[in-house]
Amino acid sequence: MLTLLSAPADISSKDLPLREDIRLFGRILGDTLREQEGNETFELVESVRRAAVRFRKTQDERDRDQLEQMLDALSPRDTLSVVRAFSYFSQLSNIAEDQHHNRRRRAHLKAGSPPQDGSMQLALDRVQARQTGANAVQAFFDKALISPVLTAHPTEVQRKSILDCQISIASILAERDRMDMTPDELAQNEELLRRFILILWHTRMLRTAKLTVPDEINNGLAYYSYTFLTEIPKIYADLEKQLEQRYGEHIAIPPFLRIGSWIGGDRDGNPYVTHEVMQNAAERHSTLILEHYLTEIHTLGTRYSLSSRLVEISDELDAFAAQSLDDAASREDEPYRRALIAIYSRLAVTAKQLEHRAEHLRPADPNARPYADAQEFIADLDIIINSLNHHGATYLARGRIAYLRRAAQVFGFHLAPLDMRQHSAVHEQVVSELLAVAGRKDYEQLDEAARRSTLLDALHAGKHLATEMERFSHTVQGELRIMHAAAIIHRRFGRAALPNYIISMTKGVSDLLEVALMLQQAGLLDTDPALHLNIIPLFETIVDLRGCGPIMDELFSIPYYRELLKTRGNTQEVMLGYSDSNKDGGYLTANWELYKAEIELVQVFEKHGIELRLFHGRGGTVGRGGGPSYEAILAQPPGSVNAQIRITEQGEVIASKYSNPEIGRRNLETLIAATMEATLLHHHGADSTMPEFHRIMEILSADAFIAYRQLVYETPGFTDYFFAATPIREIAELNIGSRPSSRKASDKIEDLRAIPWVFSWSLNRVLLPGWFGFGSAVQRFMEREGGGGLAQLQAMYRNWAFFRGLLSNMDMVLSKTDMGIASRYAELVPDETLRNRIFGEIEAEWQRTVDMLFAITGASTLLQDNSTLARSLTTRTPYIDPLNHLQVALLHRHRAGDDDVLVKRAIHLTINGIAAGLRNSG
Repeated sequence: MLTLLSAPADISSKDLPLREDIRLFGRILGDTLREQEGNETFELVESVRRAAVRFRKTQDERDRDQLEQMLDALSPRDTLSVVRAFSYFSQLSNIAEDQHHNRRRRAHLKAGSPPQDGSMQLALDRVQARQTGANAVQAFFDKALISPVLTAHPTEVQRKSILDCQISIASILAERDRMDMTPDELAQNEELLRRFILILWHTRMLRTAKLTVPDEINNGLAYYSYTFLTEIPKIYADLEKQLEQRYGEHIAIPPFLRIGSWIGGDRDGNPYVTHEVMQNAAERHSTLILEHYLTEIHTLGTRYSLSSRLVEISDELDAFAAQSLDDAASREDEPYRRALIAIYSRLAVTAKQLEHRAEHLRPADPNARPYADAQEFIADLDIIINSLNHHGATYLARGRIAYLRRAAQVFGFHLAPLDMRQHSAVHEQVVSELLAVAGRKDYEQLDEAARRSTLLDALHAGKHLATEMERFSHTVQGELRIMHAAAIIHRRFGRAALPNYIISMTKGVSDLLEVALMLQQAGLLDTDPALHLNIIPLFETIVDLRGCGPIMDELFSIPYYRELLKTRGNTQEVMLGYSDSNKDGGYLTANWELYKAEIELVQVFEKHGIELRLFHGRGGTVGRGGGPSYEAILAQPPGSVNAQIRITEQGEVIASKYSNPEIGRRNLETLIAATMEATLLHHHGADSTMPEFHRIMEILSADAFIAYRQLVYETPGFTDYFFAATPIREIAELNIGSRPSSRKASDKIEDLRAIPWVFSWSLNRVLLPGWFGFGSAVQRFMEREGGGGLAQLQAMYRNWAFFRGLLSNMDMVLSKTDMGIASRYAELVPDETLRNRIFGEIEAEWQRTVDMLFAITGASTLLQDNSTLARSLTTRTPYIDPLNHLQVALLHRHRAGDDDVLVKRAIHLTINGIAAGLRNSG
């Protein structure tokens, strides 16, 4: 039997099905490889795998040399086959692992085991145990807003064709668990798996053209079809059922869970997001949801064959059905079908009025009256639901039509709130040129106080300054057109379609007033004053995080801005950037400054009586704020969650969380559970009882900041080392995102975007942004504090969720590092002295960090308390490691002048394969 995938031998009995799935995939993939590429290629792949595993176990120089010789001897064509094989091994392993997560969860539920952390059931148990009454729970949901926001990712490597094939394979594998199959059915199932794995093998991994923004919009919309449209209504239904069972009364749940998007609205550093593109994004959103409604209404029409001769319908439904232009004799006694045909026609005409090209499933009455908004659509659905309840058809009333009604509440006719974002420097240029028209030509030279005064005068005057577009520069014309496109979107799809404007690199109050003036030019800010969307500052660097409290305090002291906030529910959203703060100050300092910023913002907002909503700009990796969402939300400072939270979801993390509906639903439920617990179970002011912990964190942060900055920004030659020891230049050549990887043409670390910075360190298995500086900081603290220092840190770990989460995330990062592989990447640095000096510092700090982590937590191995991830990595790394070794060998060839197109393609395939295997690389 041929197999190239193998599960760990020391596997527990509960994980035996995972081993069987991995063996099944390995057998099929091995057969496919032998049949399509030949037995010689199969044996070559297996030899590379064994050599990589041996080097990982021994870290012996002889094993390293043997592996290098084997890889150097590969022809370009053999290299491609080997790279593709290991990439697909890794992908199939991930599918098996996801299926096992679902299997274990179902087994847990079937056994009636106690609910787990992150489940809505346990969150509600805890809330009820705290004797929280129905009124308090109702108040929570009335105020709540929980919104994962999908963003385009400049290092997203996965093609949608590959993802769709993986979804099919996952679905076929799941059938083996869900059904009691006969031998023939099992054979047919395996035959299906073989077909799709064959398709996968012969599907091109790499894009031949760079992604466009419309491509990214379509990719993001796919997750609505995969998961959101079907699972979100079910989440609401389950939540309402649980609440009614617990409190004995109906608790009305407004649409608090919303999936947002930046894709098509985020202009920061992306010149390809134009006013046409943004309008297209809003149109694609609306088209998708109307097509969904049309499909659901059509399906209901085929099923609701209830006869008025057999059931007593409501008078309202009778009148509604009578208005239908459907006069088919065969449906004369089928009022539900006639009513649904009327609804279908109204939806179809609505789509036409919105200029959509929705695909109609059946002929529609062109003279039907379009819906003014989603509420009218819901009202028609309610007529049907009320009638079903009227004659006792409650199973139907709370079934598919109830899910459709909830979908209409959540998604409306716009599907998703699209955010706009632009850099503050661009706004400054726009306002400078606008004010020059009014005679103020020195705006850019003014200090902050003078800018505020000038902007407030202009806002109060309310003059239209953009009368002649051709008078402005190309950049300013583009921004003004974006503003007018936003106004058009509001008129066509409603204000909920485009509710937020985010300001990157906010430095002062004037940055928000500049956007207010720009919005005023397009009628998005009335002279009343009334603001039609939220203006959201984004604080990103360490300096900006330290200054965000005073900036918001000064902003709220301006009466004009306070008046604007009244028109936005007296709520101000603030976005915090995890990526740039980490690149600026390192892992420990960035996390501590973010935590302190939240504490200060809570205090400032309470002082002014303003509701705070935080938007967390997290990435997939720990170096960009990633990590388990449940623990991250519970570790927020008291008062900072307050029933409302928005969080970015990026790159391959979107696929891993939301491409599978069962896993997607679980991830969304976890966000709800964590937000509920953080709001209803946390006591305000509890964090202030720990001044000693804060004092220690301040010391640790200062030392970690020094260690990180000395390496990254102050070490001579570090930039040269980074560009040589990582595939950063090769990443830039991939067709993996519409946005450039750098803000400007420069080799400076400061100008590199945080995402490719983190991505590069992930690929070479150093993952430096997720841990560097911690070891030095803790060691220095313990040296200064003496014997009591370690005890203090251990107490912080036991008693402070923030510190515990900080170390838990770092533990996960360190488990994915591999200094043996990293040393091979270091050999790509041509200057031996530079290589040895910088890699020596990195390796020494890595060891210090591991030692200090173990000393504080009491662990003796990484992931000692995370058996699930430990098992996952044990399964995955044998198929990721060879890709790293191959990548190093290919980079040596390429940089030595080998311009063979197959070599370059193989490099790009290794980038793809490693990223897919690590699952949260950017």
